[in-house]
Amino acid sequence: MTEVALTGRLLVATPLLVDPNFDRTVVLVLDHDGDGTLGVVVNRPTAVPVREVLPAWSELAEPMPMVFQGGPVALDSALGLAELRSVPRPGAGEPLGWRRVHGDIGLVDLDIPPEVLAAEISAFRVYAGYAGWSSGQLERELAQGAWYVVDPAPGDAFTLDPDRTWRAVLRRQRGELALLSTFPEDPAMN
Repeated sequence: MTEVALTGRLLVATPLLVDPNFDRTVVLVLDHDGDGTLGVVVNRPTAVPVREVLPAWSELAEPMPMVFQGGPVALDSALGLAELRSVPRPGAGEPLGWRRVHGDIGLVDLDIPPEVLAAEISAFRVYAGYAGWSSGQLERELAQGAWYVVDPAPGDAFTLDPDRTWRAVLRRQRGELALLSTFPEDPAMN
């Protein structure tokens, strides 16, 4: 099987994916290599405010200060994702406590004081848990037609309308994928 670079790309659940953990989800791939894949579901907000779990980071999580469910793995852990105000020039180095995933989006070290990054961040989100696949597992799911792989657009990871993200990402694709954005939630009701 040909190795596909997935880090920084979106996995969009197909209507064939019936696992309730991933029904109509959009996953931002944070890391993909020979050891497996790690990502976060960007369209599953919870009712838990960031201030209840990471009070020091809550102000940076505005205007949508809810914890998002990043996936079914390790729900008792937290990941921070941030978008920088400007992309560092090549060779300029990354801000302390931030590691690039793709473009101006990266993972945040939640153990540092938020003040260290506050001036650098234009968007911030906290995820409880993550989506994870062992080596080859995601590739098998892709071959079975469980996911569409698409390029992200600015704002996908920090959308203020997560309930519409699945449809919006599909709608902007070409051809058949755009048509799938109209797929009913319950095909039996069609």
